[in-house]
Amino acid sequence: MPTTAKVLVVEDERELSADIVELIKPICEVTTAYDGEQGEFLASQDVFDAIILDLMLPGESGLDLLLHIRSQGVKTPVLILTAKDTIADKLRGFNDGADDYVTKPFHREELLARMKALLKRTGHLNDSDTISLGQLEINTSKHLATFNGDPLTLKGREFDLLAYLVANPGTIITKEQIFNRLWGFDSETSLSVVEVYMSNLRKELKHAGSDLSLRTIRNAGYIVEAPDEQ
Repeated sequence: MPTTAKVLVVEDERELSADIVELIKPICEVTTAYDGEQGEFLASQDVFDAIILDLMLPGESGLDLLLHIRSQGVKTPVLILTAKDTIADKLRGFNDGADDYVTKPFHREELLARMKALLKRTGHLNDSDTISLGQLEINTSKHLATFNGDPLTLKGREFDLLAYLVANPGTIITKEQIFNRLWGFDSETSLSVVEVYMSNLRKELKHAGSDLSLRTIRNAGYIVEAPDEQ
């Protein structure tokens, strides 16, 4: 896969949540939330590639959560997983912004297949370990990045940062999104670490002769573009 897909599971039944995590963790990195407020806080950070969402949650319903994040402009694909199985329930889920709908009880194989299809459809899961942009090529399984065939020297999370940017070309990614995705919500590291890594990454790309554009968009974030897209 281009970069490890990150999936948020919002499910209050902890045993079921653990089962879902066990099922999908071979294809993604999983974060869990057990109530609506926690789920909305995490989902609103807009750093996940997909969300599995229960509807009957303590504190805030799944539908309210979905409506709130969609009103904030969060377009993360959402798969509703719920015991609500009437046509009216399903139509409301889709009308409120869901991308898929699976009812409980569910077959494990079906849920896994639905998640794979959702991640593939949005470009976050495929059969290749390699992504590229211009003359830059990244092999995620080998943890290797090359420009015009020559390897780049990337330290620590520099590789993960480059892979995240290249997997989202032409998209403005905020400093907060980068920090939460690479360091985690509960990290004690300062947000300024993003600027340090971005500066180091620019230096390495320049040293390699890369003609990719890695721009800072003032008061917005960062964007990477191939030469013919500038």
